[in-house]
Amino acid sequence: ALLLGLVGGLLMRAGLWARRLRRRILEADRRGSRAMAFGVSLGQVALPFAGLVLIARALDLAGVDGPRAGAVLMVLPVAGFAVLLARWMAGQFFGPEAAQPIAGIALARQIRARRQVMLLGWAIALAQLSQAVIASADAPDGAEAALLFPLQLLVAVPLFLLGRTLAGVTRDSAPATTPQMPQPEAARRDTTGFRQGLLSLLGKLAMAVAVVAPVLSVLGYAALSEALLVPAIKTMTLIGVLVLLQRLVFDLWTVATGSEDLARDALVPVLIGLFLILAALPVLALIWGARPEDLAEVWTRFREGYSFGDTRLQPTDLLWLLVIFVIGYALTRLVQRVLRSVVLPRTKLDLGGQNAVAVGLGYVGITTAALLAITTAGLDLSNLAIVAGALSVGIGFGLQNIVSNFVSGIILLIERPIGEGDWIEVGGQSGYVRDISVRSTRIETFDRTDVIVPNADLVSNQVTNWTRGNSVGRVIVPVGVAYGSDLVRVQEILQEIAEDHPLVLANPAPAVLFRAFGPSRLEFEIRAILRDINFVVAVQSEMNNDIARRFEAEGIKIPFPQQDLWLKNPEALRDRGEGEG
Repeated sequence: ALLLGLVGGLLMRAGLWARRLRRRILEADRRGSRAMAFGVSLGQVALPFAGLVLIARALDLAGVDGPRAGAVLMVLPVAGFAVLLARWMAGQFFGPEAAQPIAGIALARQIRARRQVMLLGWAIALAQLSQAVIASADAPDGAEAALLFPLQLLVAVPLFLLGRTLAGVTRDSAPATTPQMPQPEAARRDTTGFRQGLLSLLGKLAMAVAVVAPVLSVLGYAALSEALLVPAIKTMTLIGVLVLLQRLVFDLWTVATGSEDLARDALVPVLIGLFLILAALPVLALIWGARPEDLAEVWTRFREGYSFGDTRLQPTDLLWLLVIFVIGYALTRLVQRVLRSVVLPRTKLDLGGQNAVAVGLGYVGITTAALLAITTAGLDLSNLAIVAGALSVGIGFGLQNIVSNFVSGIILLIERPIGEGDWIEVGGQSGYVRDISVRSTRIETFDRTDVIVPNADLVSNQVTNWTRGNSVGRVIVPVGVAYGSDLVRVQEILQEIAEDHPLVLANPAPAVLFRAFGPSRLEFEIRAILRDINFVVAVQSEMNNDIARRFEAEGIKIPFPQQDLWLKNPEALRDRGEGEG
């Protein structure tokens, strides 16, 4: 009675409690909410499954131990687990409250797929219970095959319906991407289309299995039919679990980095996802009939490794190398993230110095992680001397430019003659420095194009840095007036215009200079110091507008280039023309 009472609570209320708690966590929308909601959602399977185990135990204590009842009690938790797992996965992928919905699928199709997944779970559970009863009846082989055929149809029908629903997801896709679409959005659309294509292919395979398996059973190949239908369903379940685990890894890495964009472009989640796929291969082999002894033999031969001369390389060594390097790489990126967001902004270093410290620490951390991984794996580094000698020859011939840029990048990060956000001019290109890497520097020009400049050019060539240390700079505005103008009044007007501009510093005061006697005008210049040189073009435009307006009001002419043609003997030209006529 105590077990049955506990069972009632677990079966009737535990799943509801888990769903409510998961909904509250998602509604809070805090950092790590999705990962926490995934962990809570597991309670929808684990707690009711524990209730089913307790039911079997309670009935066993009550003396229900007949041949058929005992067989049903043994299968009851497994059959119930199929229902619980189907309901959980349907809630994860399909429906309006799906935790991991696949983008681009119509809501009506998702609701239909959710209902069909749950129906498939109930069909599997009923088939398992029925098979346990049939097996306990000691029926002849022919009769048992005839009894199992309706059970196969019971599972094949919802599998076919689910496959047909999944096969049509590509009809719900968004329109194809266009060249005008922003690159991140286009990449996201491409990824969604790829996932929809895989889901459609999986649905078509499920439809084929649902049709072929009953046909094989009718033709007398009942064992082959069973060996095809059940592994296909288990394979679909395994694929769904892998997708959920990879999403969980992405959510955890988002929590660690604090940014979904950084997590999406990170290498660590991809490596962990690859490791999960490799770990699922033995499980997939067991699903399709491989024996544990066969896998153990393959693993033993795999662990023996391969010999390269005097060095024997074992897969376990490579595994340790990969694990330690990934851990070191992840820790390095996390430390860089903390430095950039928390520690360095509180120091007196400028943006370029902060970037230099973070990038330098990244190189040191990655190098240290690689060395630790190599030494922990037990690899012999003595043979690297030969490789280093050969590499030095290659550097002398073909890699000298790369090495030069690499060394120049280190010099730029240490000396910091330029920094991110500086306005520089090099090699005829002018713009703002947006990124400094080890090999090259990215400059964003004023027409919003990116120019990649090798670091060697920044170290060896002349570079003009307009904003190094401060943003103060000088503006020069040339002005021309007509001959005969009042020079004193012209200088007064230009001086007033320069002094009245809000970006011009009062100390040192702006100056108006009479530069030259031009061929058609008197040439003046306004020279002033601006508090922010980034607005030099705007200041020139504003001053020119003020000059044109003031000169027009004062009657001062701004001449345009012109030439006068004088003929010394026009009569001779006229007489020559008449003679030719």
